[in-house]
Amino acid sequence: MVITNLNAQQKTPKLVVCITVDQLRGDYVEYFWNTFGEQGFKRLMKNGLVYSNVRFDFNNIEQASAFATIFTGSNPSMNAITGDCVYDFDKERETPILTDPDYLGNYTQDHFSPKKLMGSTIGDELKIASGGSCDVYSIAPDAQSAILSAGHAANGAFWMDDYNGKWATTTYYKDVPWFVEKYNNGSESLTTRQDKIVWTPSLPINSYNALPYITNFSPFKYTFKQNTRDGILNLKTSPYINKEVNNFALKFIEYAGFGTRKNPDLLCLTYYAGTFRGNKNSEYTHEIQDTYYQLDKDIEQLLGAIDKKVGLANTMIVFCGSGYFRTEEEYPEKLQLGGGEFHPKRCIALLNMYLMAIYGQQSNWVKGYYKNQIFLDRKAIEKAKLDLGSVQEKAAEFLREFSGIQEVTTDNMLRTIGWNNRTNRFLESTNIATRGDIIIELQPGWKINFDNPKVKDNVVRNNAVLNPLIFFGNGIRAQRVFREVNATDIAPTVTHVLRIRPPNASTRMPLQELSF
Repeated sequence: MVITNLNAQQKTPKLVVCITVDQLRGDYVEYFWNTFGEQGFKRLMKNGLVYSNVRFDFNNIEQASAFATIFTGSNPSMNAITGDCVYDFDKERETPILTDPDYLGNYTQDHFSPKKLMGSTIGDELKIASGGSCDVYSIAPDAQSAILSAGHAANGAFWMDDYNGKWATTTYYKDVPWFVEKYNNGSESLTTRQDKIVWTPSLPINSYNALPYITNFSPFKYTFKQNTRDGILNLKTSPYINKEVNNFALKFIEYAGFGTRKNPDLLCLTYYAGTFRGNKNSEYTHEIQDTYYQLDKDIEQLLGAIDKKVGLANTMIVFCGSGYFRTEEEYPEKLQLGGGEFHPKRCIALLNMYLMAIYGQQSNWVKGYYKNQIFLDRKAIEKAKLDLGSVQEKAAEFLREFSGIQEVTTDNMLRTIGWNNRTNRFLESTNIATRGDIIIELQPGWKINFDNPKVKDNVVRNNAVLNPLIFFGNGIRAQRVFREVNATDIAPTVTHVLRIRPPNASTRMPLQELSF
């Protein structure tokens, strides 16, 4: 296998384009195959090196943790991006994990930077190897996917602001090309076209017949007018966000000089293939089929533009999904399913009473619950001169008796040799600097009831999302590989083709089909 790929891999690409599709489902690509043309998904799948599934080795995958893992080649335990947000129990406030008040927003009021990301990215290593002479840019619907795919040393990372529809960035990055300003302030900007965008089925409604569970066969129609509430937020979960990404990316392909420098350049793009905000509770819809149908056309447009400007023979396309799919399940009335309800507020109240019975009532021993982690009051434990590890284990013993809890481990166990194959996912999901004292896993089918009418109950699903990985262009031979690969394999494989060091937190080897 290595010999057959040797000649194809001797040429370093002039341009690498990493396409990450947020919430891509490989099974949907299969189900909707007959609606696709020949130059989008089918071109990638038929002519690329295709791995059937990418596995993420940690729990509770979210957008931020997925993108950090893909582009650093390391899990949250190393890259420190454990999820989309973090919670400050002292201030009782949840904030986006990349929030950084030291930097202003450009075309946005948000303050972000990549400083919370530990470890280098593909783009960072490319910048180091080239002495800064290559260009690294990213474009995404959201700030965290843009910043985490770009890394620390990129020229720029751009995302669409949730309120004004402009392509925004942070003053952390110093490069805002002239054509970005022109696009944002010209006739091509979204704000000049937003009122005219109407989402209706691209095909006759009866053509969307891949999902037999749909009961509503009425054609849908959505508008995204500027004066309507959440107009941009809704658009960002429709097929039209992918068209906006493409329109903006085409400016970079046309004017950024990709492929003209001695060193390779890197462009990271994020598409969206998740559920539309207007029907979060419906997993089987005509809208999701139309989203994939239109995404297929967007991929075709992008590949055509790259081929025309740089040449696909000189470009390596890296295509994959983010490994999760977000939906809000609602079960029909009177449908009897296994499981029950887990109430975090009741859980921590009972745990606090239990610890008071053991250690005294002079303090609340539990600070709170956040994302399957329970945080103890370490200052109170220290003041009482108690052993933190012992308190954690007492709490874990108590929680193991709760109905619906599948597994419990502690921070102390993960820091020592107490972890095993079952708890390794807890280790990889969390970071030593921000991890809770007790980490729990609920059984599938259990509902998390937050006892808050403003917070949606969450049904636990532990099944994986089928997530293909494709390498295409740059002389790569068509091949289908059915073994499962790890998300942390992607970054060292890309850097290997670029002939540079892997990101500094990556410990994986390049995929053998692309290694010499």
